[in-house]
Amino acid sequence: MAKIIVDGKEVEVPDHYTLLQAAEEAGAEIPRFCFHERLSIAGNCRMCLVEAKGGPPKPVASCAMGVKDMRPGPNGEPPEIFTNTPMVKKAREGVMEFLLINHPLDCPICDQGGECDLQDQAMAFGIDESRYSENKRAVEDKYVGPLVKTIMTRCIHCTRCVRFSTEVAGVSELGLLGRGEDAEITTYLEKAMTSELQGNVIDLCPVGALTSKPYAFQARPWELTKTETIDVMDAVGSSIRVDTRGSEVMRIMPRVNEATNEEWISDKTRFIWDGLKTQRLDRPYIRKNGKLTAASWSEAFAVIAEKVNGTAPENIGAIAGDLSSVEEIYAMRELMSALGSANTDCRPENSALDPALGRSSYIFNTTIEGIEDADAILLVGTNPRKEASVLNARIRKRWRTGEAMVGLLGEDADLTYDAVHVGAGPDSISFLDKKMTKAKSRMFIIGEAVANRKDGAAVLQKLAGIALRHGIARDDWNGFNVLHTAAARVGGLDLGFVPGEGGKSTGEMLRESEVLFLLGADELDMIERRSGFTVYIGSHGDVGAHHADVILPGAAYTEKSGTWVNTEGRVQMGQRAGFAPGEAREDWAILRAMSEALVKTLPFDSLAQLRAALYEAHPHFAEIDEVMESDTSGVEALAKRKGGRLTKAAFKSPIDDFYLTNPIARSSAVMAECSARAKGEFAEAAE
Repeated sequence: MAKIIVDGKEVEVPDHYTLLQAAEEAGAEIPRFCFHERLSIAGNCRMCLVEAKGGPPKPVASCAMGVKDMRPGPNGEPPEIFTNTPMVKKAREGVMEFLLINHPLDCPICDQGGECDLQDQAMAFGIDESRYSENKRAVEDKYVGPLVKTIMTRCIHCTRCVRFSTEVAGVSELGLLGRGEDAEITTYLEKAMTSELQGNVIDLCPVGALTSKPYAFQARPWELTKTETIDVMDAVGSSIRVDTRGSEVMRIMPRVNEATNEEWISDKTRFIWDGLKTQRLDRPYIRKNGKLTAASWSEAFAVIAEKVNGTAPENIGAIAGDLSSVEEIYAMRELMSALGSANTDCRPENSALDPALGRSSYIFNTTIEGIEDADAILLVGTNPRKEASVLNARIRKRWRTGEAMVGLLGEDADLTYDAVHVGAGPDSISFLDKKMTKAKSRMFIIGEAVANRKDGAAVLQKLAGIALRHGIARDDWNGFNVLHTAAARVGGLDLGFVPGEGGKSTGEMLRESEVLFLLGADELDMIERRSGFTVYIGSHGDVGAHHADVILPGAAYTEKSGTWVNTEGRVQMGQRAGFAPGEAREDWAILRAMSEALVKTLPFDSLAQLRAALYEAHPHFAEIDEVMESDTSGVEALAKRKGGRLTKAAFKSPIDDFYLTNPIARSSAVMAECSARAKGEFAEAAE
């Protein structure tokens, strides 16, 4: 720790702090454009100037000078800086004047208006006139893809976007060409950016040079209602803010959450919003003579009741989809129990994950933050860049420190960091057992590709045994981690939404159940379902709806208050930002109404009553934003389970197309364009 005096106030800060961080610790406000806490220091905007006592007779850039670089007073007094002297005020006014020399008068038509750092700081630290009378320069706009809009005349060359794409995203696609008046930010050859995190440069840009292309000219920030909620596009559970105008979602922004997403979100999370209003199911449908026709709720329930009442309980099944909340899965479980059926599942076909073994057998035990403490990381059957791009950035962050090495067992892919490819399939596991590194904090990150194979149980058993033998899973550090791809998976497993005694799994229900309820389940091979009666409860007209005999319109994740559990077992609460269209209703309410039609009325009439029953049966769901302490009992049970024989088939990530992984994404025109560009290797030039 080091002591420093800021504007007469003495504070003690870590000795690696910059003067800017020390000043903010003392409560002083320091303007900045180029400095960002998660990026390297550039020191090129010069807005953060302060005066150092005993230093040079000129202001110093507080972002680029460290506390330990300051000289103490003549008698050993702590070094002293000033943030509001006349010299500092004049220097900042001069810097602002230079920044505005070429900046266009675009504020009335700029999408950054009302949220612009340059506007705010010009008001607070600038002056009301300029001595510059020459013509402003103009810079040609660059094409960087379908997501980010560029108006490069506004650029002030802070290089935040360059540093983010290089350091955090790991794809060096942006750079600064030229010097002085000829300096320009560009992608060199003007092709679309390929990073799955590129949309974060919109938030980082302190002016309106980089804005959201799909959101362009759609709304002003003061028009929007802002709702803090949780993302469900993957199993990371990123904290997001949904901005709505009326009931229409206009944009999705990240919130800071150090435990999960820091302050980044993936492009799928950010740009999915146009898919929330297209291909929506807004009324019940019944299939008559091979065609779906609109119906009333009572008609739809009557048809379902007739089919269910004429079917034996063992021939009725329910499958929960990837985006389902805990509340609706719980309601479906209670309804199936009332019907006397043990046929429930929330997992893909062939999944070897079993909640009966213990929670630590299927969650990310070290937590996402724990990645930053790992000395060695082995990725098994996963491509985190596609499956959890924000988590992948956390792995890259740890790799960049030089204190962790990464190994890859599975598809050899570009992960944005160097990874030693140790094999493609299960035949390399025995090699791992012999050559395991001696690092103290090691972790396995096991993808769903491992669990969903026919030999998944055998592979998990082998990996669990290695983890226990080599101290990867131990009392003070459980490095056995399962990386899920679906937001609903851990919540469903926590609820025990898996086949009961004598119950059928997902694949068996598809082929054999006479009556099958699909709770937003669209990632299924419906070709296998050649007969039987199917009821689809969901928000979009996707695969499940196309094969349904009755469709009950549900609410999307932004249209309901719900609980989701992320891959590390963190319970998170999502809030409703808008209302479902037409006659669509929240899924738990649909199930409650349907239970009455089936004469199996569920014992709750409101969401509060449902949650009270849920918390009584499963108390950990009441611990919002908490992760239950993990032990190794689940890993031990997994290692003892008989797994069968390994095959030689290589591991393959379950996600082929990052942009089209769920019904909302497949309804999004923006995601469709991104997918098409990705398949063309992003090579199409500007139109």
